[in-house]
Amino acid sequence: MIRFASPSDALQIVQSRDRVFIHSVAAAPQLLIQALVDRAEELRGVEIVHLHTEGEAPYVRAEYRESFHHDALFVGSNVRSAVNEGRADYIPVFLSEVPALFRKGVLPIDVALVQVSPPDRHGFCSLGTSVDASLAAVQTARTVIAQVNPQMPRTHGDGHIHYSKFAFLVEGDVPLPEHSSKPPSETELAIGRHVASLVEDGATLQMGIGAIPNAVLASLRDHRRLGIHTEMFSDGVVELVERGVITGEEKTIGRFKIVSGFVNGTRRLFDFIDDNPSVALRDIAYVNDTAVIRRLPKVTAINSCLEVDLTGQIAADSIGTRHYSGIGGQMDFMRGASLSEGGKPIIALPSTTNKGESRIVSMLKPGAGVVTTRGHVQYVVTEYGIANLYGKNLRERARALTAIAHPTHREELERLAAERGL
Repeated sequence: MIRFASPSDALQIVQSRDRVFIHSVAAAPQLLIQALVDRAEELRGVEIVHLHTEGEAPYVRAEYRESFHHDALFVGSNVRSAVNEGRADYIPVFLSEVPALFRKGVLPIDVALVQVSPPDRHGFCSLGTSVDASLAAVQTARTVIAQVNPQMPRTHGDGHIHYSKFAFLVEGDVPLPEHSSKPPSETELAIGRHVASLVEDGATLQMGIGAIPNAVLASLRDHRRLGIHTEMFSDGVVELVERGVITGEEKTIGRFKIVSGFVNGTRRLFDFIDDNPSVALRDIAYVNDTAVIRRLPKVTAINSCLEVDLTGQIAADSIGTRHYSGIGGQMDFMRGASLSEGGKPIIALPSTTNKGESRIVSMLKPGAGVVTTRGHVQYVVTEYGIANLYGKNLRERARALTAIAHPTHREELERLAAERGL
């Protein structure tokens, strides 16, 4: 029998010092989150674990520090201040390994809060826009509470959960948060064109969200027979499917299918994936498995970063000691692409920050985390061109990276490289 409850009644099951998982990205169940926060006065030491979530994260507010503590598996904008101010913590981990944290009992989940589509005639709900590591949390949690939302798309793939798995179902017919990127700037369009020049027809793409991935996708309109195997995708993919650019016909596994762990975008994207058999949202332990990625043809992994030093070290999760995002799936796909036949791992970034500082630097800021090592990096792209670092020694790397830095910083980079013996 389906057990429906109000948010406040369902959340009574959470006890002090429980570990609570919250569904990822656009699927974060805001009604359940608010009901949990409403119990702040009676709870102590509840640990909240999740990847990036869209929408509010009220549990990280200073007034709730005795009630809740957040361990971020990815530092999103809604928890960034709390992490950097010490009210929350960051767990650095490859995205592909997050499900194992739950399945191996390293981070056992007491209560999982998820948002799902209504049950179908067989009783199965869908995890909708985010299967990623949320599937593992649902499978291993002692108790699962689901917000049932008719506006959640029903997706194909691994995210089908029978309603009997849920301790409570909470009705919540609310719009999903939408993420729309700004139109790319001239700098980002230039980067997009350079990256697109590296993409071969028949390639399998991995990309993220934001202005640079959108600029790349906009530059691929004349390509053919592209495939998608990626941890996430957004609206830009939909247009290329409609244009016949993305077909997946040359993929060796998941042929003709767009394979991903989650999506983030606008209602157009949510409608595209709803009951679409050409889209498969899979467990991120599979999607980001290097052994799977390497079997695909010409995997072209397009990732970004915050800084790159003259030897090719990539800082992507922190600016010095200030946490900014997370390791995510960058290394999973950088390595997988390099092992793929004809694959190309690419780091794409503007040459300067919005303050005009060079993002190609002699040395990373003190305390910066190296997400992609200089042994893994191959292509680095800015608006000024492409540096192929593969097989190059440290001096050759320094010259190649200086050549694609902003012109106003090149002389200083040459001087600093000389001081380093590069």
